[in-house]
Amino acid sequence: MKTLFSRIIDRELPAQVVYEDEHCIAIHDIHPVARVHALLIPKKPIPRLSDAGSAEQELLGYLLVVATTLAEKLGIAETGFRVIINNGKDAGESVPHLHLHILGGEPLGWKHGGSN
Repeated sequence: MKTLFSRIIDRELPAQVVYEDEHCIAIHDIHPVARVHALLIPKKPIPRLSDAGSAEQELLGYLLVVATTLAEKLGIAETGFRVIINNGKDAGESVPHLHLHILGGEPLGWKHGGSN
């Protein structure tokens, strides 16, 4: 069964895309916890960070580089941004497809944890 994010990647569900390349897609979060809140999603369906192995090492590094590119595009790179990966239910993960939350656009306290 496809995840919500796989359905967005396959254009079966609408989303506000802010970045896309052959490896990943970035969309605006529909339940933002900060003024700027985007989700960076690899197109390869990895359920969660703890399921990633050495075969995903290059992709994981790539996602962190793209996170900075995305922060620049969203206008939050200079003032600061946060990157969050939730891993498992207790961490707030609700979609079993690895993704990075990119938060910024305001001073961030610890309440800006991100979910999904």
